[in-house]
Amino acid sequence: MTITTTGILPSYQRIVNGVPGQLFLRRSFRPREKYLILLVFLTFGVVCFGAFFFLPDFRNGTGGAAVNSVYRVYQHMQKAGPELLIPAPPHSKDSHVPGYGGHRNDLDNYHDFKGQDIHIIEDKQKLQAKIDEENQQQKTLEKPDVGIDLLVHTGSAVTNFFNQVNEDNIETVPPAPAEKYPVVVGGEDKDPVARERRNKVKEMMKYGWDNYKRYAWGKNELSPVTKKGHSPSIFSKASMGATIVDGLDTLYIMGLHEEYKEGHNWIRDHLNFDVDSEVSLFETNIRFMGSLLTCYALTGDPMFRNKSLELGIRMLPAFNTETGIPYSLINLRTGASKNYAWASSGCSILSEIGTMHLEFSYLSDITGNSTFRDKVQKVRTVLKNMEKPKGLYPNYIHPKTGKWGQQHMSLGALGDSFYEYLLKAYIQSGKTDVEAKEMYEKAMDAIEEHMVLKSPGGLTYVSDMKFDRVDRKMGHLACFAGGMFALGAKTQDQFTKSKRIRHMEIAEGLTHTCHESYDRTPTKLGPETFHFIEGNEARSLKSGEKYYILRPETFESYFILWRLTKDQKYREWGWEAVQALEKHCRVPGGFTGLQNVYTVDSPKDDVQQSYFFAETLKYLYLLFSDDSLISLDDWVFNSEAHIIPIKGNPYYRAHSSL
Repeated sequence: MTITTTGILPSYQRIVNGVPGQLFLRRSFRPREKYLILLVFLTFGVVCFGAFFFLPDFRNGTGGAAVNSVYRVYQHMQKAGPELLIPAPPHSKDSHVPGYGGHRNDLDNYHDFKGQDIHIIEDKQKLQAKIDEENQQQKTLEKPDVGIDLLVHTGSAVTNFFNQVNEDNIETVPPAPAEKYPVVVGGEDKDPVARERRNKVKEMMKYGWDNYKRYAWGKNELSPVTKKGHSPSIFSKASMGATIVDGLDTLYIMGLHEEYKEGHNWIRDHLNFDVDSEVSLFETNIRFMGSLLTCYALTGDPMFRNKSLELGIRMLPAFNTETGIPYSLINLRTGASKNYAWASSGCSILSEIGTMHLEFSYLSDITGNSTFRDKVQKVRTVLKNMEKPKGLYPNYIHPKTGKWGQQHMSLGALGDSFYEYLLKAYIQSGKTDVEAKEMYEKAMDAIEEHMVLKSPGGLTYVSDMKFDRVDRKMGHLACFAGGMFALGAKTQDQFTKSKRIRHMEIAEGLTHTCHESYDRTPTKLGPETFHFIEGNEARSLKSGEKYYILRPETFESYFILWRLTKDQKYREWGWEAVQALEKHCRVPGGFTGLQNVYTVDSPKDDVQQSYFFAETLKYLYLLFSDDSLISLDDWVFNSEAHIIPIKGNPYYRAHSSL
């Protein structure tokens, strides 16, 4: 055996018949070799662990801070790219670079500098163009400066928030002086049957709330069968207490004071919008913003105003598009925004972009800053000025080009609340928003002409429409339209008598049809979609359409039609729904949706939706209340049934500068 030394660690070759064999390591090292290996590992350890003590972000925070540090460095490099990669021109006494001082968008001024190489200028411009293109395509998600310009112009409302004024030291913002204040708690009906039924709805609210508190407190929603927290995809991975926020005003209206206080304190101490997660702009607006604004109107507690203001500022970057049409998804921490991949080649959705006017306008009024109203007004202006096929609004619009996507129209999913908000913006403004009124009237004329149909069995329904073809089906989401047509007939002063009668007939017809979709199932709960073809009317034909997820739209129409007509059938239909919910949706852990309303023992979907508190139970409670409680003369309901005061209501609590 011979020994060959090839480096620090010697190896040995086995000689077999004069031929070298495989290399193998010696089983032990000499002392000098051991010391050398130990020295290598000690050096490596010092380098690695020393970073935790000497690098700024590791010393001051967590590993996540280090990631943010790298990201911030990249941001600064991106902004200063041309200056970092290509040296800035030298200054001279007889020349000046207009505007130069490290600011972006000053590259166009470099050509004024005497003697500078034109190729350097071109290279800088190309580099800047590349950076701008990267930003435009959202390859990097840069955190925008969402608060700087806004803070300058907002004044004391923002100052109060950002200084985090101690709530206990702030007096409640008082309502305007009035001889009589709107009824917001109490409002019992004189009818003892109605009172008994209303108490049952209140008991259902407490039962669902208590189970949420027991099994999922602070989570977005409750899974009542498995008794654990649940978070819908609209809030991604964020856990924001959606049920607490969404249900809070219902607790207040029902007089559940202890439960309201629990929710109030959680919002005050734990509600945090600094979440690094993509959320639905639309759902965040109608659920969170809507409820916070309502609670501020009801109580005058500045905490609610300040929370809504913070949320509004975090939502603003979604509007930073070429047209002002907002994106559908936003990261509330970074401001990075985008649209759903499935939405007609990157389009925004009509119902989402058109369902922010009530909240953002009211937010402007209570903070004294017009920024929020300006954003939603720009959206409306774009929609108003666009060419509309047959006078109808397609469900998709591209935020960059301002052009329509697929020619798909609906008064249900993807379109619904856009039309509702046109009417309610007019009402909420104290009937001064003439533009909203005119847009609503024209839209309803087109929908009445092309989409409102009557089945062979005499059922009135509003069909989806794709290009020039009607689908002859109606979604549960469109069942709100009965209430909308009725409210329009009541408030549109410019309508002729015949038009008011016709709209009320449509309202009653649509509400009757939605009730039929409930009544024609064994569970007496309505399916998600129902058809009017092949001899089937107001029934689902596909397995994926037969579910019921505690939706409120039919009960919303019952409530409004009851208030406007006093036809007792709407209360009876509402009571049928209460009994059906109790029988089929109540489980030991709360209330759950059903996978198939045509099966008495339907499998459960195991979700107690936050809107079950905000909408479903609220509308049923008000259905059995006196008309004075949350009067339609004083309030409008947003798309999540959160109540926004009409101008002139003493609870409007507008900012003192207005």
